[in-house]
Formats: sequence, C-alpha cells, structure tokens
Amino acid sequence: MKSRHIISDPDILGGTPVFIGTRVPVRIIFEHLEAGDSLEVFLEDFPSISRELAIQVLEDAKMALELDASPA
Repeated sequence: MKSRHIISDPDILGGTPVFIGTRVPVRIIFEHLEAGDSLEVFLEDFPSISRELAIQVLEDAKMALELDASPA
C-alpha cells in the first residue's frame, strides 16, 4: 500500500511500516480496532498520532482494498 502517511524505513523498527513522523507501527491501529477499541482509545494510547493522521491512514487502507478488489 502506498501512502504519504506511512513510512517503511530499514532504520526505523527494521522497516516495519509506521505512521509518518513516529515510531508507532501502523498495525497497532488495526489491532486496537480488531480488539473492539474505538479510535479514541487508540488516540489516547498513542498521543503522538493525530486524529487526522489516523483517519487518513484508515482511508488510505480502505482505498487500497477497493483498488485491489475484483469486480463481482
């Protein structure tokens, strides 16, 4: 998934995709949501992530899934 809101750099957590400008792995937001946590809980747990950045990453993921989907 290409996103200007996510970076994957070998020098940052061994290349794990993180929110740009942080060391917070993107997978953490999905783990929170899978666990039933709200976006608010995620943002409280990771105050270095702005609401706008979190929403943009989720929207980027949604668009990537839609682009990869095969028409029915």
